[in-house]
Amino acid sequence: MFLHSLIVIIGLCLFEIISSIDNAIVNANILKTMPKKYQQIFLVWGIFFAVFVVRGILPFVIIWIAAPQLSIMQVIGAAFSNNGAVEGYLAASKPLLLLGGGVYLFFVFLSWLFLEEKKYAFFVEGFIHRQGAWFYAVSSIFTTTIVYLALQRNPMLALAATIGVSAFFITDGFKKNAEEKEKQLLNPAMSAWSKILYLEALDASFSIDGVIGAFAFTMSVPMIILGNGLGAFVVREFTIKGMNFISKFAYLKNGAMYSVGMLGALMVTESFGQEYPFWVAPLNTGLLLAVFLFLSIKARKKAAIV
Repeated sequence: MFLHSLIVIIGLCLFEIISSIDNAIVNANILKTMPKKYQQIFLVWGIFFAVFVVRGILPFVIIWIAAPQLSIMQVIGAAFSNNGAVEGYLAASKPLLLLGGGVYLFFVFLSWLFLEEKKYAFFVEGFIHRQGAWFYAVSSIFTTTIVYLALQRNPMLALAATIGVSAFFITDGFKKNAEEKEKQLLNPAMSAWSKILYLEALDASFSIDGVIGAFAFTMSVPMIILGNGLGAFVVREFTIKGMNFISKFAYLKNGAMYSVGMLGALMVTESFGQEYPFWVAPLNTGLLLAVFLFLSIKARKKAAIV
């Protein structure tokens, strides 16, 4: 049991770290334009808000949305007790949570693969990126297929899939807006408090990917909070070290997105009845991180020789 929990928590921590790379880069860029006093305020109180408020509350809210017949207090109580009746409701709602979350994560991956500017780790990434207009066709076909298959089992599953799609477009809109706002926030004349509040809101939107992906590892909220919380602490360290440190690993973002895509696929197939050993999600994350770290280090050495 201890080994099981340890493997899951390590996997959660790694996934939180690699899925928050973009967040750390934006934070580091904006913090450079702020006085030391306000940098410290963000790094101290920001970690409290990120770990104990956002990543502490969001898992309960997601489960409550998947099992609306339960009150939020029942959901919180179920995480720390053995209430058989409540656990039964949660077990019945698990496929809904997995499908909605899996569709959301898979859309995040498709959006990155087709639309986002990136450093290509493989030739095929460049080819797919040049076909960016096909993102909408592929996404539509994927949604239609998933909804059709879900309707064969349970209409509520189909609703969960469409909620996952809606959640993606809502959060993607926030992230796209963040990219435009970043240019304004780099202005040193802008209020430091305005920047802190904006960074907190941005962190909350980025944390959604990590929290949703966490359910591919476990349905245990305490483990999710612990694993994601540890990962958030490490991301804050990346923020302190700054963008220059993170940019040394050019392909980490690629690894993060492939991990997101794989976890999304695992969650979708599991929602339709496929079962996986507990170590599959952590192993997937660990292997992908190792592969893209290796590619990043190899590319850095090659650049140094040239």
